[in-house]
Amino acid sequence: MTEQLYSKILGNDGAPLLILHGFLGMSDNWKTLGAAYAENGFATHLIDQRNHGRSFHNPAFDYQILSEDLLRYADDHRLEKINIIGHSMGGKTAMTFATAYPERVSKLLVADISPKRYPPHHQQIIKGLQAVDLDRVTSRGDADQMLSKYIDHPGIRQFLLKNLHRKGGDNFGFRFNLEVLANRMEEIGAALSPENTYAGDTLFLKGDKSDYIKQDDEQLIRRHFPKATIKAIPNAGHWLHAENPKAFLAESLDFLQN
Repeated sequence: MTEQLYSKILGNDGAPLLILHGFLGMSDNWKTLGAAYAENGFATHLIDQRNHGRSFHNPAFDYQILSEDLLRYADDHRLEKINIIGHSMGGKTAMTFATAYPERVSKLLVADISPKRYPPHHQQIIKGLQAVDLDRVTSRGDADQMLSKYIDHPGIRQFLLKNLHRKGGDNFGFRFNLEVLANRMEEIGAALSPENTYAGDTLFLKGDKSDYIKQDDEQLIRRHFPKATIKAIPNAGHWLHAENPKAFLAESLDFLQN
């Protein structure tokens, strides 16, 4: 039997909207915005991608495989046509899915990532997570202290430590599959194949303080996605949906509802 992706579904009526988190994230990161989409008439599926959140762990990991997971999910939930929001790594999955199965996508929204290759740049985060001695962790504070030797930014540590959970008794573990993700760093930044295109409605939202989508990337974006609109969310970096959720919600609803 094929393993299923974990999801949280908010709202049963309306057009299906599938939301894909970024690297080392999980569906919970989107629950506030997910509730807002549900209130605005979307059956909202917050999905944990493989090796993340509460979904299964598996050593096979690239964007083709992640998009096939999404296809199985849509089939299992009898979702013929879907809207997709994907942030960062989730945006790469969403782009791959839309170009592979264009007939299954109504609208595509990509948050702060472009189709280009990104060199591995999470090495310090991975190093820090690998340095967390889970056998010695008795609280989130312990893990935070261990992580702080590698990551100065408390907000990033807080984001990562949302993945810390009690496995039973006093034992802690991470929800993500650190071993596989550390070994597949090249895959995280992989480019969309040059021949992959999607001719449907597409919106790229970027943080105005982020450098993930540069001016030079716009030509490449439109080569893959000829109907793409590219807009900036003010006062936001790479985690634009968390840093300016009000503007992100307004822009995304304007796109999804019209």
